[in-house]
Amino acid sequence: MNICIIGTGYVGLVTGACFAEFGVNVICVDKDRGKIKNLNKGTVPFYEPGLSDLVSKNMEKGRLSFTSDIDTAVLSSSVILLAVGTPPKHDGSADLRDLRDVSIQIARYINEYKLVVTKSTVPVGTSDKVRRWIRENLLKRKEFDVASNPEFLREGSAVNDFMHPDKVVIGANRKRAINILKELYRPLYKRKVPLVITNTRTAELIKYACNAFLATKISFINETANLCDQVGADVQVVADAMGLDGRISHKFLHPGPGFGGSCFPKDTRAFSKMAEMYGVTSHVVNAVTRVNNGQCAVMMKKIKDAMGVPLENMTIAVLGLSFKPDTDDVREAPSVDLIGSFVGEAVLLRVYDPEAMSNAKIYLSAPCSRFYYASDAYDAIDGADALVVVTDWNEFRNLDLSRVRDLLKQPYFFDLRNIYEPRQMKKFGFKYFCVGRR
Repeated sequence: MNICIIGTGYVGLVTGACFAEFGVNVICVDKDRGKIKNLNKGTVPFYEPGLSDLVSKNMEKGRLSFTSDIDTAVLSSSVILLAVGTPPKHDGSADLRDLRDVSIQIARYINEYKLVVTKSTVPVGTSDKVRRWIRENLLKRKEFDVASNPEFLREGSAVNDFMHPDKVVIGANRKRAINILKELYRPLYKRKVPLVITNTRTAELIKYACNAFLATKISFINETANLCDQVGADVQVVADAMGLDGRISHKFLHPGPGFGGSCFPKDTRAFSKMAEMYGVTSHVVNAVTRVNNGQCAVMMKKIKDAMGVPLENMTIAVLGLSFKPDTDDVREAPSVDLIGSFVGEAVLLRVYDPEAMSNAKIYLSAPCSRFYYASDAYDAIDGADALVVVTDWNEFRNLDLSRVRDLLKQPYFFDLRNIYEPRQMKKFGFKYFCVGRR
């Protein structure tokens, strides 16, 4: 089977490389010629464990290629997957302009039956719009179908998620389209991965519902942690006990500075806006967003109350800039909001992240004199009045605590991911503060 994937961002590139690993011939298309030039050299534009090797391997095998010529890709492919961005508008709704433009381009090159599949996260009813955009712009009357096949890839483990998913959702309104997608996913189907077969509108909503529910768990445990701080309870024990209930599970019950990244913040806002458009008030998801938006302020208050003095001209080390470990993505990362608050307090910052330093320099807007981009964790800590761990990279879990204590001017240690044990930290002489564990 020959397929093309339009969009070589996170979803498109991972999907293309993994389908090529299944033996499918894949052409990845992007209008960014500079990105395509680098990809043809084997340079992946973002950090994702295992992806670079997968891309190189399948390029060498001749199953994966990259181009800016959408006409050639569409003409030679039977399945066209749309993985273009759907960024939020100012009101929180999804911006579908790129999807519309690509649909119109596709229509001009449909020379025989094609299956067009939306991989992007899109509002309910988008597949119907794609179908209309293509139909209205066909140069010749040709048969085609539009299906929805939402992705469930976690940054930092996307390759594994694609190869070993807990489900594959196929939304289509015709049997022919369903059969083609089942054939495309046959390697997973043979491994007994559940296939959820439904219509396009249900498939589109499944993606939003999953992300909104996971975000709900995060905001709930953060709200619980804030209560634990006030009543003297231990949120870690609370979360562990909750997780033992099979109806709840342990996943996503980890308190911290809030969720970030390219999905949860965007998708919860889009979920609420979509509900509003259909006359439904999304009380729960609205509350999830409010809790998350306020979590940075809660962390900032914790730091200011603990240090008990104005932070002006204090030096603070921040470890972890990406929104989660194993990615270089700093979009809507808690670190960005927290650092913005520090800048407002005229703090001097020493920051470090194993992978996200380059991206962070784009997102962190402040006078250069206020920032020092460190070469490693210890370089960041050296001479700081306080240390704040924002992202739980593995290398931060086993710091040499004696060395850390000697490098700090004052023994303030703010562990916003609860990766250390309070008793252990007390033995090392730290003034240790975590989340929901007094």
